[in-house]
Parts: sequence; C-alpha cells; structure tokens
Amino acid sequence: MPVSGIYARESSTLGRPVQVGVVSGKVIDVSFPDSLPADSESDHAHLDAVLAAIDRGQTDLSSVPIGLTVPTDQRSVLESLRNVPRGDSVDVALLVRMAGLDPEDDDSDRVVRKALAANPVPVVVPDHRVKDGPSAAPDDVVEALRQSEGI
Repeated sequence: MPVSGIYARESSTLGRPVQVGVVSGKVIDVSFPDSLPADSESDHAHLDAVLAAIDRGQTDLSSVPIGLTVPTDQRSVLESLRNVPRGDSVDVALLVRMAGLDPEDDDSDRVVRKALAANPVPVVVPDHRVKDGPSAAPDDVVEALRQSEGI
C-alpha cells in the first residue's frame, strides 16, 4: 500500500466523495470535494477508516496517525480533542481546559475556535464532538457524524 498520495471514494451517507491526503503514512488532510479528483487513488486503509466512521459510525479513529501542520497552541487543542470518546461531546470551555489553556483568558476561547475552524483533518480529529464550536467539515458531514454517534 502506498504511504503518500491523494485517496478518495464516494461516501454512501454523504452522497459525495471523501478525500484523504496522506504523507509518509500520516493523514494530513481530510476534505469533501464535489466530485472525485481525477488524480486520486481509491485504496488506502486510512480512507477506509474515515469512510467507515462516516458511513457506519463504528470506527475509532484515535489510532490513525496524523501530521498536523498548525501552530503549537492549536495543535494542543486538536490533540486534546482526539481524547474525546466516540459518542461523547464537550463544549469549548472544557476543551480550553483539556488543552491546558487558561480558562480565564479570552484568548484561550479564540484559540480553540480558530483551531476547530482550521482543523485540517476533520473526522479524524473529531471537531464534530464540540457542541458549541465550529467545525472544519461541512454541515452535512457534521450532522451525519453527530447522528451516527448519537450526539
């Protein structure tokens, strides 16, 4: 199995493709294009896992390796969010504390919201589990994931 490339397949739940960018075996990007990219491959274990999470809602993605290219304060937010179990949700205030940010500092709330909105790997880093924060995934993806997890 190739370790680097662009992989995409149609999601039966979303009715559109899910695309995963992989470099050196790590997921660096998850997106939801309108059509299958002509240069994408369709066979990769990480794409299989992401599609299983969306289409069947039964996959734990915490073991899928990711390569985050975000500022350090945002990285701590996204890495902390990976610890929220499937079917659970948190709010921004709790995520501030989980990430080790100062809950008394208004900038902490902004850092969390910015990290969620800029999340390069939605689904793998489950920003849909933050009930009062933005998601980097489109609304239909967020809704499908929340519904499959019962949140």
